[in-house]
Amino acid sequence: MSTIHETLGRDGLIRPIDGRVLGGVCAGLGRRFGLDPWPARLLFLLLLMVIPGSQIIIYPILWILMPSESSVWHPAPVARP
Repeated sequence: MSTIHETLGRDGLIRPIDGRVLGGVCAGLGRRFGLDPWPARLLFLLLLMVIPGSQIIIYPILWILMPSESSVWHPAPVARP
């Protein structure tokens, strides 16, 4: 059975090393959905403003659940003769 970190890493939801401001959650979400980090941050902020106080819960949970780019294992490419 795979862990949450492995599942999210396999699905492309990782916190990148470059483009981080705090934890890299919004940069990771933006990368996953094809957005630059700043528009992703604005959309995340606007989305969380719909439910006041939710950013205090959601951001840290995503920070814990999303693996960092440095900790995600990438298999080596197979050399073809």
